[in-house]
Amino acid sequence: MTALDDGLDEGRHCDELEDALARFRASASRLEAWGSRLADRLGHGARLLVAGNGGSAAQAQHLTAELVGRYREDRPAYSALALHADTSSTTAIANDYGVQEVFARQTRAHGRPGDVLLLMSTSGASANLLTAATEARRIGMTVWALTGPAPNPLEAAGDEALCVDAPVPATVQELHLVAVHMICEAFDRTVAQQDGAARREPALDAVRVEEA
Repeated sequence: MTALDDGLDEGRHCDELEDALARFRASASRLEAWGSRLADRLGHGARLLVAGNGGSAAQAQHLTAELVGRYREDRPAYSALALHADTSSTTAIANDYGVQEVFARQTRAHGRPGDVLLLMSTSGASANLLTAATEARRIGMTVWALTGPAPNPLEAAGDEALCVDAPVPATVQELHLVAVHMICEAFDRTVAQQDGAARREPALDAVRVEEA
């Protein structure tokens, strides 16, 4: 392959990403809603569990790192667990119960009613994620899915899904990263708004006392 051919391949990748991003923009309102609702849930003691395989596992851990640490500005830490990150548990479960139970058993251990399970998959067909979705809904958790093109099994298994319309898994994963950052933007914005409202409330109470 010549250098010219390499350049054409790289250009095609950028073109595919640009086209997919244009379609992806329509998902902004859903990601805004997810981030806002997640801030409300976690702010009231709920927990986020996230899972994925391969590159999607890296994306899942990226999200939890932003919530436990920080995205941009300093703020409190929030409870978010990437299920694949516990290698001892995942390998033990895979060995004793089968790979399809790796995330479901951890969901059973850590999940509670009102918690959120976010599943990330370029195919939307991973058996271990589908089993986890079923278990989470049985518990009473909310299940969100970030997947590749619709229709796919994971889209149907959760409560809500955002399906990225892109031709190859690499582009899907690139847009999943954009989705992660958009969720974090909305999350932090909601936290800041709630914090501002909480600070205003004592001031309003003081004014009422003075008026009385």
